[in-house]
Amino acid sequence: MKTTIHLILLFVLVSTVAYGQDKKQPVKKGDPEKKEMKKEEPKENKLSPLRTVEGTVGSGAKVKIVYHAPSVRGRKMIGVKEPYGQIWRTGADKATTFEVSKAVKVEGKDLPAGKYELFTIPGETEWVVVIQKFGDQWGPYSYKEENDVLRVNVPAGKPESFVETLDIRVEKERVSIKWENSAIAFSVE
Repeated sequence: MKTTIHLILLFVLVSTVAYGQDKKQPVKKGDPEKKEMKKEEPKENKLSPLRTVEGTVGSGAKVKIVYHAPSVRGRKMIGVKEPYGQIWRTGADKATTFEVSKAVKVEGKDLPAGKYELFTIPGETEWVVVIQKFGDQWGPYSYKEENDVLRVNVPAGKPESFVETLDIRVEKERVSIKWENSAIAFSVE
């Protein structure tokens, strides 16, 4: 009896799923009664929206940073989800890009004009800021230290108040990064 009921339920479930499937037929070009199927563009990640920040630093160089801005949403991020001592894409989804229109100094170290990727290694008292050759990476999964263009250490601080959504800004002579209860800044001149 139980086996029969299970078989009936399985049949109903399979039938419902099969019936609910969209029965798409190939579309012939020029068929006036059917619209051609178009490939959909990937949808914007609404949980970590794409942001672009731009500014001009003291040397006159234009700085452009493109990143996906995740929100905390009740989670513990820096030090837990993004562990201390491990490379972080400094955002969500694709690696954050860092572009300068002409040569600059980042914390006193030379950086030629160009497009790079910005990574960080969070720490409790100090973060490492990593500028790497542009590789169009998804996150830090194919990160290789030998592709680093420069690394600098900066002190870790706290923002004035809790920052729900990752906030990166280009200011007069520095870039600031604030998220959750963490804040860092590094000079760009």
